[in-house]
Amino acid sequence: MRDLLLQCAGVGAIVVALIHGLLGETKVFPRATIEPPRLRTLIRLVWQASTVAWIGCGVLLVATPWMDSASARRWIVLTMIGVFGLSACANAWATRGRHFGWMALTAVVVMAAAGY
Repeated sequence: MRDLLLQCAGVGAIVVALIHGLLGETKVFPRATIEPPRLRTLIRLVWQASTVAWIGCGVLLVATPWMDSASARRWIVLTMIGVFGLSACANAWATRGRHFGWMALTAVVVMAAAGY
């Protein structure tokens, strides 16, 4: 059951990351006015870098049950709880709780913690 929870957390992390990237490209950046243009490109790339990082975190959570090292499992799960927990807190604070992102990130944290 613990392994299934970690894998669900990983799939959830990947889904959240894909939604994050898609919403950034379709909703945020088309309306954003950022000058100069190269700064706009930089901010867009940083936004998508977090998308790729979250996908990588999700892949690690999915793969964790097949790792032979208990120490690797522990550090991966604890690190991902920290990454997604901080992201959830930042999202909730920045949007004053009016965005569903913090809830989705918190769900990933809860599943990962339960699978720990």
